[in-house]
Amino acid sequence: MHQTMPGSPMRPVAVRPRRAAEWGKYAVVGGLLLGQAVVIWLWWRNTSSLSSSLADQFTAVGRLTGLAGAYLILVQLLLMSRLRRLDQMIGAEDLTSWHRDFGALTVLMLAAHTLFITLGYADRQGPIAETWTLIREYPDVLMAYVGLVLFLGIGIISVRAIRNRLAYETWYYLHLYVYLALGLGFAHQFADGQEFASSLPARIFWSTLHLTVIAALLYGRIWTPLRLNVRHRLRVAHVVREGPGVVSVYVSGRRLGELNARAGQFFRWRFMTRDGWWQAHPFSLSAAPDTRTMRITVKVLGDHTADLRRLRPGMRVLAEGPYGTFTADRRHHDDVLLIAGGIGIAPVRALLDDLPFGRAVVLYRARRPQDLVLKGELDAIAAQTGTRVVYLPGGANREALSARGLAAHVPDLGRRDVYVCGPPGLVQAVLGSLQRLKVPKRQIHVDPFQM
Repeated sequence: MHQTMPGSPMRPVAVRPRRAAEWGKYAVVGGLLLGQAVVIWLWWRNTSSLSSSLADQFTAVGRLTGLAGAYLILVQLLLMSRLRRLDQMIGAEDLTSWHRDFGALTVLMLAAHTLFITLGYADRQGPIAETWTLIREYPDVLMAYVGLVLFLGIGIISVRAIRNRLAYETWYYLHLYVYLALGLGFAHQFADGQEFASSLPARIFWSTLHLTVIAALLYGRIWTPLRLNVRHRLRVAHVVREGPGVVSVYVSGRRLGELNARAGQFFRWRFMTRDGWWQAHPFSLSAAPDTRTMRITVKVLGDHTADLRRLRPGMRVLAEGPYGTFTADRRHHDDVLLIAGGIGIAPVRALLDDLPFGRAVVLYRARRPQDLVLKGELDAIAAQTGTRVVYLPGGANREALSARGLAAHVPDLGRRDVYVCGPPGLVQAVLGSLQRLKVPKRQIHVDPFQM
């Protein structure tokens, strides 16, 4: 073990009551559905008939999809507001998944709104001429079109195949244009929306929704991080080389116990170097935090992570968090299987600090023996607690994570919770194996960055 290692494999965390995590998610889903029901009611009360002309039907569908799309934008922003309470109720995995799925639906609704409204009004002239008329003669429609273009662009760059080709910073800052797009569309809704033009209560309701989401964004993204960093004054304690291209960064600060961070959670870290102060990156804790120190373990994959090797003790650190539910208290059983690939061992290593002695099995996949990061710590934990650690380096062990391989390594797999963290290909392969073995979905926990 390294001479300085936060956390201790002596602090098992109790199993969370079986349905405690689900109730929070149900409450959020219920609230979102209630809001959507109100939106549909606003549309219905201003829709005289659906059996009129085809043009009127197109217009009605256009109004409904416009309202639904605008509401989904607010839902998207709320999901990404970084409210810790929301994160704990839903879980970072589902927040990421919902945000991705709702994003596609949002773009579809907004595009449908534009298409059907244009077709509904185009009985007077062709669709192209009608588009030009809408832009010239209707208040704020031009701004709404610009907002639509921005949403379409954001949707395109969020496609996984495209996003994976972009630098994280490029994708992140382009994504911020969603706020501009929201502002461009808001005035158009009040100026041209039939639901709001003659109804003060509807305007109050719609404005309240927007103000609530804006308040959540300000609280989660600005006030909470500001308070955290003023209170805890985080700094780099020291940096340790763990293996080829892998470093651990130890961060110290004041009253860290008040953060209530758990093993397996992540922070968004901003190291105040000359070239890196403007970049915040999510890294998971690689050991359970204590009252003095937190640790992250990072593989060098780009310019930002390469700079971490050159951090100096005393350098200021800004952080947001903790986030995530990849934690020991989310399990349903005391017995667990932890599956890690590559640098995915970081949160898995941290989880071992919070699990009961001798109840965990670790399967650790790596390309080469020298890529088995934190092996010394894993061996020491295994010796102290009876945890079984199985190393799977090289191509010869590729089948170990298949359904047959998992069943051979862990015969009682159905009675364990399974935590998975690693490259997307490994995660998807493991999830497929677990599905074939009929492991209940509620017993499977996936690192949020691999969703």
